[in-house]
Amino acid sequence: MVTMSWMLLLCVLAEGYGSEVGVQEGCGHWMGGVPGTPGLDGQDGRDGREGRQGETGDTGLPGVRGERGEVGEVGEDGFQGRRGFPGAPGLQGQRGESSFLYRSAFSVGLTTPTTTTDTPLHFTKIFYNEQHHYDDISGKFRCFIPGVYYFTFHLTVQFLTSDLDQSSGGAVLNLSSGDQVWLQVYGAEQEEVGIYADINNDSTFTGFLIQPRLPSSPLDNRRR
Repeated sequence: MVTMSWMLLLCVLAEGYGSEVGVQEGCGHWMGGVPGTPGLDGQDGRDGREGRQGETGDTGLPGVRGERGEVGEVGEDGFQGRRGFPGAPGLQGQRGESSFLYRSAFSVGLTTPTTTTDTPLHFTKIFYNEQHHYDDISGKFRCFIPGVYYFTFHLTVQFLTSDLDQSSGGAVLNLSSGDQVWLQVYGAEQEEVGIYADINNDSTFTGFLIQPRLPSSPLDNRRR
């Protein structure tokens, strides 16, 4: 009995210190029970609905350019592509030098009639003689470049002071250096027959190199 009264007294003293709570309620708080066991976790709630897509934002400013990377290894050759269309023709190039460096040609004609026989005819009208291989003084062509030549002639022949006829011919000759070629009339000299030439009738003599024959040594440049 004494103990119980002391305990009640303590409760009154404890709650009487600045509190308006009743004695029973104050003692009840002071003499709280043992904490209960925590409850179990509840179930997870359902996922919410997906929200609406927002508006597209403004394009940002370009970033700073990064450093240049290292050169990669050379890859394997790819498959050959299709053949393209032909390009436009290029401009015409300059004319090159002739590959045929060995030249020899002449073409000459008579200026006056002649009845001379057994001597070279003197063709003094020069149509072409750039290499000067034909000598208009002797009337002979002299070979300076050994090889194959072609010679041709066309003559106007006079008979009996008034009758004119034509004579022509040609030959291919294989000449060596120093050989000479000329035209002449054989037979006795006659005043009624001769080689005729005037402003209307030509008598011509022509020759030119077809194929040079270059010797490999000086001994090869001899007549064959």
